[in-house]
Amino acid sequence: MRIAVLISGGVDSAVVVHRLVEQGHDLTLFYIRIGMDNDEGDCSAEEDIEMCTAIAHRYGLPLEVVSLHQEYWDNVMEYALRTVRMGLTPNPDMMCNKMIKFGFFEQRWGNAFEMTATGHYATTDFIDGTKYLATACDRVKDQTDFLAQISGEQLQHLMFPIGELPKSEVRRIALEAHLPNAQRKDSQGICFLGKINYNDFIRRHLGEKRGNIIEIETGRKIGEHRGFWFHTIGQRKGLGLSGGPWYVVKKNVNDNVIYVSRGYETDKQYGKTIHIDEMHFISGNPWQGITDPVDIVFKNRHSPEFFKAKLTWLGEREYVIESENKVQGIAPGQFAVIYDAAGHLCYGSGVITGQKVK
Repeated sequence: MRIAVLISGGVDSAVVVHRLVEQGHDLTLFYIRIGMDNDEGDCSAEEDIEMCTAIAHRYGLPLEVVSLHQEYWDNVMEYALRTVRMGLTPNPDMMCNKMIKFGFFEQRWGNAFEMTATGHYATTDFIDGTKYLATACDRVKDQTDFLAQISGEQLQHLMFPIGELPKSEVRRIALEAHLPNAQRKDSQGICFLGKINYNDFIRRHLGEKRGNIIEIETGRKIGEHRGFWFHTIGQRKGLGLSGGPWYVVKKNVNDNVIYVSRGYETDKQYGKTIHIDEMHFISGNPWQGITDPVDIVFKNRHSPEFFKAKLTWLGEREYVIESENKVQGIAPGQFAVIYDAAGHLCYGSGVITGQKVK
């Protein structure tokens, strides 16, 4: 097949190239530049492009560096800042996949190829002729939660060649193939920040404004912060408080106040009931017309851990999740990612709107 391969300079996408070349496919490599002119969000692009160029030369393949600077700002960075201003928790990685990698890129370049391949840790599965997003072999590295806002149409054109391999095997292949980035460290940053500190990014755009940190059980002021937008529900580190651990459990956006709790007795930081709206199903709603609770597992953050739960439709795109176990750090604005009860098929995701502590 003629395949467009999105590469980043990391080992995962390099092994994708290696495997597809071995299989005899006709590849064109693409690197997406998304940094702004002031290098904000540039993700160390020059170093990455140098590595991508080395991979392209190694296999005699064409490499195109394509720019989606403005599209990224308009659709991902603005979304992230708008969400933070509202006191909510964004997921820019999810929006990057939906809008940039499999949105604008596909429309302008990817659709000229039979398929687009990436180094995501995910797989696909066909059930009754429908293609579903499915979890990776390596549950620790699984990235289906970052892909849970893509459309079924986008999924039809995607392939994930390393999704059936554990990370250790990917490294082994890279070493045996003597790939130039075989021992390069994995990227740990948010997609649009690269090596830029998250708080520095927020400070640059939203500034600082001092506010109180209040212990929620007593109403006692125990410290100060520099703006509610630097903090998210469930956060433990970076509060500058002694006698902890302290967790952020609530925010008052109007008064610029954050509430914290040790959570030892009151369990203020935990919840079992999660309300979600704007539910998005990737390949169609598998429970269309079903009003009774259905068995699922879900994630509310990027983690190998799945939570067993019941999912109930409330009407329109609104659902409620009743988790079997208490879940820490339920943050409005984040996405709850919904899977089948076996944790194999990723059906989609909805925006968390609130919680009831039980």
